[in-house]
Amino acid sequence: MAKQKEAKTNAMRILENLKIPFTCQTYECEEFVDGIQVADKLSLPYEKVYKTLVTVGSSKNYFVFVIPVAEELDRKKAARSVGEKSVEMIHVKEINAVTGYLRGGCTAVGMKKPYVTRIDESAKEQERIYVSGGRVGVQICLAPLDLARAADAGFADLIKGK
Repeated sequence: MAKQKEAKTNAMRILENLKIPFTCQTYECEEFVDGIQVADKLSLPYEKVYKTLVTVGSSKNYFVFVIPVAEELDRKKAARSVGEKSVEMIHVKEINAVTGYLRGGCTAVGMKKPYVTRIDESAKEQERIYVSGGRVGVQICLAPLDLARAADAGFADLIKGK
């Protein structure tokens, strides 16, 4: 019997189509907790692992922010970066309907619709970063500028306490 090939995610197909180099790492995950647990499972430093957060602005438009897993989104800075008065996190139940991804597998690449996306500027200090690969249990590693190109994203100061 042939070994079953790991199914590619939408994000992986988009990266391949754009000829963006990336690697994948998988991990066992019974129940997604948070990005810090993912970094720990893969023995990765927190500053190299980024989480994808989806918000809704005062205009009712959705916005995506990619920040280091151990940091907290500064919603005022985030809102300013996209020209909104304010942004609020969307409810976990809405993630799939808005993005096409499940909680823990949400990535800025290949969402149902293109949303304005910002990556924390700290990513530019890293040669490569890890983000969700579009499915729980899969992380992709790529250059921050390649992530920005694939997600049509800009960089901004987004985290609290900086």
